[in-house]
Amino acid sequence: MLVTFTCKAYADITMFGDVAKRLLTMMGQSGTVPGAIMAEDVPAALDRLTRAIESEKVVPTPDRPMNAQDDEANQQAVSLKTRALPLIELLTAAVKENYNVMWK
Repeated sequence: MLVTFTCKAYADITMFGDVAKRLLTMMGQSGTVPGAIMAEDVPAALDRLTRAIESEKVVPTPDRPMNAQDDEANQQAVSLKTRALPLIELLTAAVKENYNVMWK
């Protein structure tokens, strides 16, 4: 399944459904498709998303140090932060222009 985010202030963004639903829940939404965020709620959703993305960073800890296999997997995978960037840009544009954001 694909999910397309739309806003009058930015080009449409299409992403895979599993990633889109994860980002939606990070924004404080239910993750249901279709859906929308009213213009006055977009700043809070953007803030929640950026905070959640920052907390997702994989940091080596004493009980789980990074090893060569982890490093190789990280180089091949596209990070959630990278996948979220177009949506963050869309939300930022929506905040600047005070537009609703919808997805289907």
